[in-house]
Amino acid sequence: MRMERLKRIVSACDRINEWIGSVVVTTAVFGFILVIFSNVVMRYVFNTSFVFMAELEWHLFSFVFLMGAGFTLLHDGHVRVDVIYSLMGRRKRAMVNLIGVFIFLIPSCVMVLVTTVPWVIVAYKVGETSIDPGGIPARFLIKSALPAGYFLMLIQGLLLAVKSGVVLLETPPEESKVKI
Repeated sequence: MRMERLKRIVSACDRINEWIGSVVVTTAVFGFILVIFSNVVMRYVFNTSFVFMAELEWHLFSFVFLMGAGFTLLHDGHVRVDVIYSLMGRRKRAMVNLIGVFIFLIPSCVMVLVTTVPWVIVAYKVGETSIDPGGIPARFLIKSALPAGYFLMLIQGLLLAVKSGVVLLETPPEESKVKI
């Protein structure tokens, strides 16, 4: 009963990163493509460019990658050496994931969160803007995507650890049969 409840909680939490990846990031990618297209047309057709548009392109690019990290982890899309991993059984992959989450993912996410949250708070307090004339007036907004993206990835990493733990705690099918 407890395991089923845990699985439902994990599934509900997975839906958060699923929604962010499929709605928020997809919308940002569409905006990113429009900004790039606009920049190309302005530069090559009208022989002009705006600092605001160039910065918006960078900000949207950053936003897509930061907010999409948890979604990518949810769908097992992060880069790793799959030569050995793909040959492993389900339980061994779960063990690798569990160790990787606790040794690499959690410490790196916590480090980024601890160092960037104060940085973002200061940016909000001073109302940080672009240093370039005509640049984006709210630079602090993109800075807030850094801890938000790492927080989403941390949450997804914790969910991966729980899923891996469930796999390791489940009785393997061949052991559950009564031997006569």
